Amino acid sequence: MGATVYSNELEFHLKIKKGDVGRYVILPGDPGRCERIAATWDDAHFVVSNREYTIYTGHLNGVEVSVCSTGIGGPSASIAMEELIHCGADTFIRVGTSGGMAVDVMGGDMVVATGAIRMEGTSKEYAPIEFPAVADYQVVNALVEAARKGGHRCHVGVVQCKDAFYGQHNPDGMPVGYELKDKWDAWVKLGTKCSEMESAALFTVAAARNVRAGAILTVFANQTRRALGLPDPQDYNLDDVLQVTAAALRILIEQDKAQA
Repeated sequence: MGATVYSNELEFHLKIKKGDVGRYVILPGDPGRCERIAATWDDAHFVVSNREYTIYTGHLNGVEVSVCSTGIGGPSASIAMEELIHCGADTFIRVGTSGGMAVDVMGGDMVVATGAIRMEGTSKEYAPIEFPAVADYQVVNALVEAARKGGHRCHVGVVQCKDAFYGQHNPDGMPVGYELKDKWDAWVKLGTKCSEMESAALFTVAAARNVRAGAILTVFANQTRRALGLPDPQDYNLDDVLQVTAAALRILIEQDKAQA
């Protein structure tokens, strides 16, 4: 497929072209986080905003980097990644929020995803369900190193991805609640760290397009702990996870320079 689908000049959804974004891209879900992320870079400038996609580009360690919001869920996240790849990006870090699942994951903790449960629809249009959604090991290692150097509580492991936010939080209100609850219990028993909505699609698209992708998530709260009557502290601060993401990106940039 060519660089654009419906236009000879700009990507259909992101409204960008080659040269507008760097090789390295941070992917938050919320467009409101993009300016905040870019503010710590050198020469950061606004590129474009269309639909759920807001893009800034700047420099980190002398290398061009970008941030692009993806909106909520796999469909819009996969569109963003596809069009960013068309424009030259090849290394992606999703940074976002999640709900804890494993009992030892607390509000305020971070989770670096090694893989994602594909309980969503987008990835099924890229790969058979038997194919695992796995993060790139270099991105995983950089994120873990950055989090631990910063002294943060960081869990490393599998996360769960779904399409319906309220299916997770109100399964009894869903006609298929029996299935949602049974699968949730299975994921918890298997040690799944947290639940979110984009990583499975991003990891699968990355595999299909031969690029690197990873994810780091901050945990707001943990409904497993709440259900067990355990303390469930809630933490909505994003400062730490954004700092860790920037530090991990610096690590990757320097590693790539050394390898080059």
